[in-house]
Amino acid sequence: MKNIAIFASGAGSNAQKIIDHFRQSDKARVSLIVCNKPGAGVLQIAEREGIPSLLIEKDKFLHSDIYIQILQEQQTDLVVLAGFLWKIPANLVQAFPKRIINIHPALLPKFGGKGMYGHFVHEAVIAAGEKESGITIHYVNEKYDDGETILQERCTITPDDTPETVARKVQALEHQWFPVIVERLLTTI
Repeated sequence: MKNIAIFASGAGSNAQKIIDHFRQSDKARVSLIVCNKPGAGVLQIAEREGIPSLLIEKDKFLHSDIYIQILQEQQTDLVVLAGFLWKIPANLVQAFPKRIINIHPALLPKFGGKGMYGHFVHEAVIAAGEKESGITIHYVNEKYDDGETILQERCTITPDDTPETVARKVQALEHQWFPVIVERLLTTI
């Protein structure tokens, strides 16, 4: 049985989709939810689903190995960033080489980097007059939104779209593809 640790900072809709996807699996399970925001919706999902959760502190996350030790003790096979807003420190990337993935709500390398998350991305896509947006699932390295691309899926942007309608289109792609890619990657670990 492969163990998935999901890192999330918000409501947790992608985390829920991944949990649902593996609910009946005999190959993998979500074994830990890691969160950096007290009161985040993803913590309520963890409690409701009976999945252990870990609330992390920024200084320890950035400057110690304590959370790496916990992930290793949990026998974590894959770390999945699902709306996690902190940059992953080099020591964590090195401890889980090609075993940390992220989903970004745009077609990288466009609209990526520090501060480019959620509605900021969708507003930038609309402001730039883009004809399409989408998702990028990628490996995590020491830079924001810079790791090797695993998958990109696209949606059309029309002149009538707003950041909110783009967000809905992009989220539909996230929910469709993220669990599938997580499962696919677990077969290679």
